[in-house]
Amino acid sequence: MTPESEAKGQRLIALFIFGCLLFNYPVLSLFNVTADAFGVPVLYAYIFAAWALLVALMAYVVEARR
Repeated sequence: MTPESEAKGQRLIALFIFGCLLFNYPVLSLFNVTADAFGVPVLYAYIFAAWALLVALMAYVVEARR
């Protein structure tokens, strides 16, 4: 295993843990309010935004040259 692929694996594990934190109880309860963001409930908007952020970060880690 090359040092580059080992570092990439460690970054992906860190992103997994970050995703677990984003979608766990204490953080989700912050957005569970009766309000709308652009006509969408805040909780749904948060879940979609967090998911999109994780996908973008994973794409960056996987596609990074160095």
